[in-house]
Amino acid sequence: MNVFFEESGDFKAGSVMSQTPDSFQVELPSGKRSKVKSKDVLIQFAAPSAEQLIKEAHSIADEIDLDFLWEVAGEEEFGFADLGKEYFGAALSPAQNAGLIFRLHSAPFYFYKKGRGRYKAAPAASVQAALAGIEKKKQQALLQAEYVEQLKAGQLPISMKSMAQQLLYKPDKNSLEYKALTAACQELQTTPERLMLSTGGIASAKDLHFSKFLFEYFPKGVGFSHLMANIAPPELPTDLPVADVAAFSIDDINTTEIDDALSVTTLPDGMLQIGIHIAAPGLAIHRDDAVDAIARSRMSTVYMPGDKITMLPNELVELYTLGEGKARPAVSLYATVNPADWSVVSTVSKIEAVPISANLRNNTLDDIVTEEALANNEGDYPHKDDLAVLWKWAQVLEQGRMEKRAAWGLKPEQNNRMDFNFYVEDDVVSIVARKRGSPLDKIVAELMIFANSTWGKLMADHGIPGIYRSQGVGSGGWAARMQVKMLTHAAPHHNLGVDQYAWSTSPLRRYTDLVNQWQIMACIQHGVTAPLVAPFKPRDATLFAIVSAFDALYAGYNDFQSTMERYWCLRWFAQEWQEQRAKQVEAVVVKEDVLRLVDIPLVIRLAGLPSMQRGSKVKLDVIGWDEVSLSFEARFLELLSSPDSNAGVDDEDEGEEEGLEEQHTSEAQLEQTELNTDADATNIQSQAQESAGDDAATP
Repeated sequence: MNVFFEESGDFKAGSVMSQTPDSFQVELPSGKRSKVKSKDVLIQFAAPSAEQLIKEAHSIADEIDLDFLWEVAGEEEFGFADLGKEYFGAALSPAQNAGLIFRLHSAPFYFYKKGRGRYKAAPAASVQAALAGIEKKKQQALLQAEYVEQLKAGQLPISMKSMAQQLLYKPDKNSLEYKALTAACQELQTTPERLMLSTGGIASAKDLHFSKFLFEYFPKGVGFSHLMANIAPPELPTDLPVADVAAFSIDDINTTEIDDALSVTTLPDGMLQIGIHIAAPGLAIHRDDAVDAIARSRMSTVYMPGDKITMLPNELVELYTLGEGKARPAVSLYATVNPADWSVVSTVSKIEAVPISANLRNNTLDDIVTEEALANNEGDYPHKDDLAVLWKWAQVLEQGRMEKRAAWGLKPEQNNRMDFNFYVEDDVVSIVARKRGSPLDKIVAELMIFANSTWGKLMADHGIPGIYRSQGVGSGGWAARMQVKMLTHAAPHHNLGVDQYAWSTSPLRRYTDLVNQWQIMACIQHGVTAPLVAPFKPRDATLFAIVSAFDALYAGYNDFQSTMERYWCLRWFAQEWQEQRAKQVEAVVVKEDVLRLVDIPLVIRLAGLPSMQRGSKVKLDVIGWDEVSLSFEARFLELLSSPDSNAGVDDEDEGEEEGLEEQHTSEAQLEQTELNTDADATNIQSQAQESAGDDAATP
């Protein structure tokens, strides 16, 4: 005897080996034996064999018309055998019974299961809805298959063109388009990014990296037109006193947001009045107004080679930037300096209109304004005498910071590195190296550090909060103490060698500086009553929120800048490769298998690099690179020199570096002077093991 039974939602047949009142011992066609409860047995039969029954039952089930079967079933609950008589019109064979069970069980939207072998026909509305759903899924499956074929053929389906970025960066994984994209990628053994590039969904690798950043940080676009639609055009104040100076700025040739300018005036008593003039958009923007909301949402100008996304609308930047030939609103810090020893006699801050006589560009002056030329009074260039004065004072300011660093247990700053400027035109990149610490760099850097420190003290003395950057304060190990922190009260910055440091000199492009400018203007205008009228009072919760939000966004912006600089470094290789000039390159060992190239600011990891000291110079054979993954492959050729004869690496490569941010080598370098080496190369703890405190000055 054989039985057809249900087991764990499946139907099986086997021959009976033995039987008790409550169960059967059954041998399946596979040879496996199983104990089956009597209540689970649906059909008992002598012939055909169990294996033949299953085969015939499936064939019969495929021929049963579900719609007719559903009509025959009626509305009442039924047993399968009763329905079989109605449908087949005669006594059923074991195979027909089993086939009917298979068919009933395979159509749960037609028949609801009510028990062992018992069912009930679903209502007509439910059946129609289920059929519609099945048809929809069928059509979707056909459409998905069509999309997959189009993608495999290198064509992007029309419906996917408008959602290419969403599919890459924030996909709905249940969507038809995403399923088609992933299916095509699996068949082609590629990634969604590369498939989008090959089908035209993303135009280029550059657009891939750029669009990913915009999708996350600027989902509504980078323009200001929709934000400024209901905002009155900005205006210049007309009641400011005009400063009796001829100020000048020093910036990269591409700089448009000119935040700072300098001036030198000889006083009747022989003292020097050195002016540091900072653009004053804080006069046009007020806390919680519409433009403030725009600036606070962006927090900073975003830099990348060849482009930028400004923090403030262009209309306001054009009015308040310190452009040549104009008198523009500024917050000025005047230091009276004794030229006999270059000591600071006094300082005073003013809000005024400052005439700008020139916008000097270091691209054209770096080779002229050298240390030797300044020492020998050589050359002919604008503001020559003023720059000579500022150069002498800048060296004294630097020496004072170095002495304070030494008092805090830190070594002198390292200025033996090269900085790099990126210039992009028509997707052709030029990467220009320039020595860090040139006279023009040092003049601007030292005077901006002086201003940020002095104004930080001004806010603290008046009892109002500001946004400070500190380093070396707190407990923990050396790495923890050397981490740069943002605070709302004055605290030392050991790495810079100043008692306090408040970003205040870039209000056109950094929100923290704009906030500090409001606070500084309150001190200038109201003196001892500043705590009563300053936009941000002590313990203002909004100020803490600004600090937190700025930290998060600024880190993201810097990561993006690093990504784009790395991309353009690889594009530079593509250009040089075509010219047969980049087959082999030189690099300096940063640590273990991490190298920094000499000619461009590209940091790579080279697996299998022989063990050698930090600072060793090596030659590499370039194998290839990938502009999508931003990876670079090379092969070690030879050791060129040891660190004793080539000091090509300093501690900056080992640790977190912000760089001398007030060096105006380019606007982008004000935000981040180096590419991050990568997660493993920026292990600041390893630097601590090398020499506690051996780091470059970083604001």
